[in-house]
Amino acid sequence: MPLVLYPGTFDPFTYGHLDVLERTLRLFEEVEVTVAVNTSKDTLFDAEERVALARECAEHLGDGVEVARFRGLLVDRAKERGAVALVRGLRQVSDFDYEFRMAFANRKLAPEVETIFLTPSEEHTFVSSTVVRDVHRWDGDVSKFVPPPVVEAMRRKRAAERG
Repeated sequence: MPLVLYPGTFDPFTYGHLDVLERTLRLFEEVEVTVAVNTSKDTLFDAEERVALARECAEHLGDGVEVARFRGLLVDRAKERGAVALVRGLRQVSDFDYEFRMAFANRKLAPEVETIFLTPSEEHTFVSSTVVRDVHRWDGDVSKFVPPPVVEAMRRKRAAERG
């Protein structure tokens, strides 16, 4: 069965990410959640934490989900793993502009790897990792936006920041 990659920073992993992952598993039996290491982004969680949280959030989905960390060109990872497609979530029109450009760049670099766009359920269209980090920054309740393992990790992070 073909493998697809579901790439992202996942900082943090949200219910919207989980929703797109579940939708992907309806179409493909094997999905790698590819956690991007992007040194230009200032992340709340380091790469190892993001991988661990994504694994914990997706463990109930079974053996068809792998989580891996990757640094570099995504199409190189796709070719290395023999993936047939990249799955990207689109929440709103503003996401499309960026994703559309990336899809064409990736097609130039690896024409054999398709890009598939999936939309989350309506209740998750406004959820973004940026919104979650902002709510967290101001001591708000993030439990409606992220799965319980992420809520707990954010609570621990806040406690460590306060010393």
